[in-house]
Amino acid sequence: MEVVLADALLSRCGDPCALLRALCAPLSAEGLEALRLLLQRLAAGGPQLPPGQAEALRGAAWAVALEQCRPLLGGGEGPCGERARLGRAARGALRQCVRLCGAPLAARLARDALAELAAGGGAAGAEAAVEALAAAAPRLEEPALVARCVAAALALVREEGEGEEAAAGLVAGRLLPALGGNGAALPRVWEGLLGAGGAPRAGRALLALSALADALLPRDPAGAGLDARLCPRFWRVVQEGLTERDGLCRKRARYLLKRALELSGGQGAELRCPPDGPDEPSLFWWSAEKNEELLEFWETYILIMETLEGNQIHVIKPVLPKLNSLYEHAISGDKGCWLLHPSWHMCIYKRMFESENKTLTKEGVLHFLELYETKHLPNSLGFSEFVIGPLMDALSESSLYSRIPGQLMGACPPLGMRLQKFLATYLMLLPEKEKGSFLLKFIQKMTSRHWCAVPILFLSMALAYIPACKVLGTEGLHALRDVLQCTMITHQILLRGAAQCYLLQAAMHLTDVEKVSLTEVSSFLLSLRPEESLRRDTMLWKELCSWLQVNDVCFRKSITSDFEHQETSSLCQYVRSLVGEYLKTPASENVEQMRNKYSEKSNIEWIELETFLNPLLDVLMKLGSNAYIPTLKTDKSLQLLLKLLQTRSLKCSNTQDDGVLFFVWKSLTTPVESILEFILRRLTTNELSTVGDLDRCDLYLALIPEIVNLCLQVSWKKVPSVKNFILSLTNASIRNLQERNFEEEPKLKEQIQKVASMASLTAVCEIMDQNPEAHLESLPSVRALKRFVSFSPLNDVLKKQSYTEEKSSSCEETASQGWGKIVARYVHDQWVCLRFLLNSCPSLSQENEETPEISLPTTERSRNILESALEALTILPSDQVLPVLDCMKILVPKLLDSAESLCIEAFDLAWKIVSSLSNTQLIFWSNVKAFVQFIFDTEVLAVAASAKGQAYAKIKEIIFKLIDMSTTKTGVFNVVLRHCCTSWIFPTVNGRGASTNAFLNAGNYCELITEACLFGTVFRKDQRLIQEVHAFVENLGEKCAANIVTESTNRDDHYVRVCAIKFLCLLDGSNILHKTFMEDIFIKLLDKDELVSRSRTRYYANSLHHRIKNRVWQTLLVLLPKLDQSFLCRTLDKVFQAGFGNNQASVKYFIEWIIILSLHKYPQFLNKFWDCFSYDEEKLKTSICTFLSVLSHFDIVLQNTSEKKPALKKALIVVLQWCFNHNFSVRLYALIALKKVWSMCRMLQVQEFEALTPVIESSLQQVENMHGTGNAKRNWQRIQDHFFFATFHPLEDYSLETIFYTLPRLSELAEDEWISLSKFDRFTDIPLPPTFQWYHSRAELLDLKPSDWSQQDMGSNSVETDGQTEWTDVQKKIIPWKNSTPSSDLEMVFQDRAAKLGKSNSRLIVVASLIDKPTNLGGLCRTSEIFGASALVVGSLHYIQDKQFQHLSVSAEQWLPLVEVKPSQLVDYLQQKKTEGYTIIGVEQTAKSFDLTEYCFPEKSLLLLGNEHEGIPANLIHHLDVCVEIPQQGIIRSLNVHVSGALLIWEYTRQQVIKQNQQK
Repeated sequence: MEVVLADALLSRCGDPCALLRALCAPLSAEGLEALRLLLQRLAAGGPQLPPGQAEALRGAAWAVALEQCRPLLGGGEGPCGERARLGRAARGALRQCVRLCGAPLAARLARDALAELAAGGGAAGAEAAVEALAAAAPRLEEPALVARCVAAALALVREEGEGEEAAAGLVAGRLLPALGGNGAALPRVWEGLLGAGGAPRAGRALLALSALADALLPRDPAGAGLDARLCPRFWRVVQEGLTERDGLCRKRARYLLKRALELSGGQGAELRCPPDGPDEPSLFWWSAEKNEELLEFWETYILIMETLEGNQIHVIKPVLPKLNSLYEHAISGDKGCWLLHPSWHMCIYKRMFESENKTLTKEGVLHFLELYETKHLPNSLGFSEFVIGPLMDALSESSLYSRIPGQLMGACPPLGMRLQKFLATYLMLLPEKEKGSFLLKFIQKMTSRHWCAVPILFLSMALAYIPACKVLGTEGLHALRDVLQCTMITHQILLRGAAQCYLLQAAMHLTDVEKVSLTEVSSFLLSLRPEESLRRDTMLWKELCSWLQVNDVCFRKSITSDFEHQETSSLCQYVRSLVGEYLKTPASENVEQMRNKYSEKSNIEWIELETFLNPLLDVLMKLGSNAYIPTLKTDKSLQLLLKLLQTRSLKCSNTQDDGVLFFVWKSLTTPVESILEFILRRLTTNELSTVGDLDRCDLYLALIPEIVNLCLQVSWKKVPSVKNFILSLTNASIRNLQERNFEEEPKLKEQIQKVASMASLTAVCEIMDQNPEAHLESLPSVRALKRFVSFSPLNDVLKKQSYTEEKSSSCEETASQGWGKIVARYVHDQWVCLRFLLNSCPSLSQENEETPEISLPTTERSRNILESALEALTILPSDQVLPVLDCMKILVPKLLDSAESLCIEAFDLAWKIVSSLSNTQLIFWSNVKAFVQFIFDTEVLAVAASAKGQAYAKIKEIIFKLIDMSTTKTGVFNVVLRHCCTSWIFPTVNGRGASTNAFLNAGNYCELITEACLFGTVFRKDQRLIQEVHAFVENLGEKCAANIVTESTNRDDHYVRVCAIKFLCLLDGSNILHKTFMEDIFIKLLDKDELVSRSRTRYYANSLHHRIKNRVWQTLLVLLPKLDQSFLCRTLDKVFQAGFGNNQASVKYFIEWIIILSLHKYPQFLNKFWDCFSYDEEKLKTSICTFLSVLSHFDIVLQNTSEKKPALKKALIVVLQWCFNHNFSVRLYALIALKKVWSMCRMLQVQEFEALTPVIESSLQQVENMHGTGNAKRNWQRIQDHFFFATFHPLEDYSLETIFYTLPRLSELAEDEWISLSKFDRFTDIPLPPTFQWYHSRAELLDLKPSDWSQQDMGSNSVETDGQTEWTDVQKKIIPWKNSTPSSDLEMVFQDRAAKLGKSNSRLIVVASLIDKPTNLGGLCRTSEIFGASALVVGSLHYIQDKQFQHLSVSAEQWLPLVEVKPSQLVDYLQQKKTEGYTIIGVEQTAKSFDLTEYCFPEKSLLLLGNEHEGIPANLIHHLDVCVEIPQQGIIRSLNVHVSGALLIWEYTRQQVIKQNQQK
């Protein structure tokens, strides 16, 4: 049509030049479009012109190009839409001018544009210059000018920055395709993009390569120039693009891969890209013989990559098995080598590892780790690099280590098991020379980032399970030590300890001892914490000792070692030299002399050990007599002594069985008198004079309790020496503290002495508290100590020394402490001494009968001390307040009556301190424990409850504050409950007076127990994961030393309920206090259930509401056997009412169980039960099955009654009524009950029912012999096999295990609600009596699995994959790229009927050529017709014959112009529409997309819709003028393409309607 119009115009006007000038004056968008049409016809060889006229025409075209079109490339002035249309028309006209004028005009335009770019005229100027270069590029001939254009284009592509993305896109969309059409320019562009230096990043390179795809990978083989398939760098860029985080980069990479495969498959020629090395496979190759196999491989590959874009696991998972077929094609079975480069497979895995969907990441990791178990893969260096890089990055994600559904709590997660097998298998398959370097890099990677506790634990475990091989040297051992340091950042002590254990095992299995020295081994061992992993009484310790012994003489000799006695093992020499070097003393006797000395004695095996100790003993023996030993030497000897003695304080087994330790300690008792004499001299004779000496003071004071314990356990003969030492130390310290200094400025030396003396008294007080068996209280100095403390002022602080003295003494300090810390310590020590006084003389009037000077009454004195305690809380740091809280615990009960407000102030201040420490792990728990012992002290609670005043209310307020804190700080409630339950059920009588009945507190504060029975939050995934891994480590038992070494804190939330339940189990129904308490708890729990039911009548399974109700009924079931008949009579109605509620399955089972047990114990309540069936059907419709289930256990109910026949008669009447109910489920439950009741009637031979016998038995027989395979028969069989009816026995299965573990498991309650018996066993603070009978479930019930009775249809999840050739199990949504064939001409077919109607008045074109589903096309056709689109473009007009299309379109195709444009023709079609003034709008999410709610549609809009799965292909994106995206609020990534198109069509229509209304 355009050609006809142009020819008609030229035939009417004989002078084309005049026609051109006429169209240019005045210049408008319409004029430029007509000008472009005319020039296009003239350039294509329109009407033949005479030579002179042709030259004039070229001159006119030159003028039009430079004077008219070139200035308008930026769009000119005017409205936005008009400028865009003007710019597009100018570009089209300029290209035709260049075609007409040739190389001279192209050169002129290129020079001007390059100059403009060099001048930097801004974004608009750069855009105009690029458009000019794009018009000129195909006709450029000068090599220099071509080179400059290419350099400018590549520079714009390489530039980074926010504003440069648009410039790069413009270059890729306009300039690069034009340069690709220039034979001289294309090689230069290629070299610039993929050359050795200065290549752009992958995203920009892919942008450029996509634009050049027609030139580099032409569909027409005859036009092929450069072949990108032969360039390794091209394939590296494609692979990098396939794994980019940007979706657009991935799309471009897939597009290039498809183009290359389409070209290769079409040609079928031999092709091979040069490999990277002699032994490496080629990145890409093609062979005519393997054409079909290669096409199959790459089709599968692209399918997997495209499916991964969906990020939806239910779509992706069926495709993953296709990975196995890729390996079958990629590996040569004969030669055992890679045919296709393994990096292609790694791209798939890397894409999965970096997915936003963690489930997909986990699937990818598991699949990769499984490779070496199922496939025999050839070795490849790339695989090792991939393991160290992307795989370990993925393994750092903690959530991947969660258990799979069906795994029991405490089982090893699948990833942990796969990781162990993979690492062991992979390492064994590596060549020997590569094993060491691979493992070293693997371990170093573990130190290169902050790993969480869970990943580092399982990686360490995988290292430990590698079979023994000597591959690590010094560097490897240092790397393992660095990993140990990384484990210290986690607060999960058990996981931290377990990781240390496995790292030590890895070091022993993998270290080549000939390459490491003992110095390096000891440095590694020092990084292990004895209180977390490495301790003497563990299997790990024995394994380490055995390893050292076996390799004793194999370790590399240290450079500095000089051993004289080669017959001694290197380990012994090393230790002896260490001790000698540390103490700087030579050994007194050599080994040979020692052997001769002890040759006839039985303890010859301790010779070497004694040689280690002799240097230390020599120094210690001289401490008391030699005052001239260097201070540094004494410090080191005492530090070594302290370390040896502190091994006693670890949680070890019986140390008497450890011969080594016993020998060491017995040897250390020899110099006790010398040590004590030295310490006494240092502490009491003014030898400590500087701030640095306080560190030595701490060392001396730390030794005193250790020496006391040593003497008490090993040598009682030394105890008199200890008593004399304490006597002298106490008296000397009191004298020093009582000395008055009359100087205004006390000297530093005196202040330090006071600090040391007060610290010494503190040590004495603590020793007497901790070692009552030593009877130190009888010492005369103790009475003096008590008298001194009672008269000493509290919170007495030390004045800071003057500046000059501080400055002069600073040079002597070796370890500086802030003066504030020193004063705080001094005050803290005062309160420790006062705590000792209050514990020994709690009435404050018993202090000393010989001191009548104390005239203040006891209450007044207590008040003063409590006020001082409050002051101390405000001045002391948080880690120093424990003794103050202990003192307050003793004082508050005495003052609650007379000074309640002061006591409440103490409660508030103590709570403020504790709550502020919730994020301070190191001191939080000790402070919480002290706070709980203070607030919940038996006497404090009792006095507060007796007054029922404000203190009582404050304590209850604190209870709920602590519970609230427990929801975020796991373990706080455990501390509270453990203290209260143990003090209430096992009360102790202390020295503060006769203990009241402690159990009264349980009744007064029963909210604590009630809340504990219901406690437990719905954990976040990360919290659940930590609990699961904790359970896994605990299940390892003694295999993991951390379980033995670390102290169990019982901070798991389950232990709150375990503590409460064990507390309730110990209560005695015959005790009136216990009985009243249990009844109160029972009523409160029933009220709680009623409150929860009223707050939400319907609730989801495993929701918090469900869990609370479940916990309520579990606790009620525990209490039930302890309740008497009168109480149950009053409360059973509430139980029945709960049965009428709409409850989840697990709650129903507990209610039914309680009703059965109640009726069994007290059959007289049966009449109350029958009343439940008399309500109207509306009330019973959701609950009748509960009461019918009770009748299914009617034999248990009637065990204790002699009147069975009347009860059976009543039951039969009731059941028969419900057998005819319209609800199928009700009929099933009624039939189950009928079967049970009727069997009992037959057994008892009830005569009254003889007439009903034929009817009932025939009915039951008919049910049993039900024909067919429908749901009725299946459901009848299932309900009979249900555990509650088939296996469960209400009496024999009554146990803690059934209530808290078995029944929740069988009722499919969430696993974190299952409490196993092991947790009851581990919680030893409240032991159950050995005679406790209700503990274990029967094996018949315990062995059942939920699947044995599940009423769900369990389909098979397995998919046959390997043998399939069709994609029947895959949701395949990809463009059939290899079947799309190009067409030379655009075939445009309009429907005459719709065109003649003239109905469509909008300028919107909807392009749906990429859509291949008839349903979506039919819906779009209908939507486009309704909103008046001017045309709908489809890929083929054959779609309109499809029944699915017609069903959706409802004849809209008859009223809407349809245009056929094949996908391969879209580029030309879009370019044509641009020249006609259309704005090309893509529906796509990109970085520069416009929000649909903010975008203003031009009148001439072309809407390009993407494919259902792939979206808009990469080669079309840079042809778009703008991308528009629909704002989303949900999780799913994309809308259906018909819905997306409909939204944009409506928004366009809405905006046009508004404009039309405004114009009217």
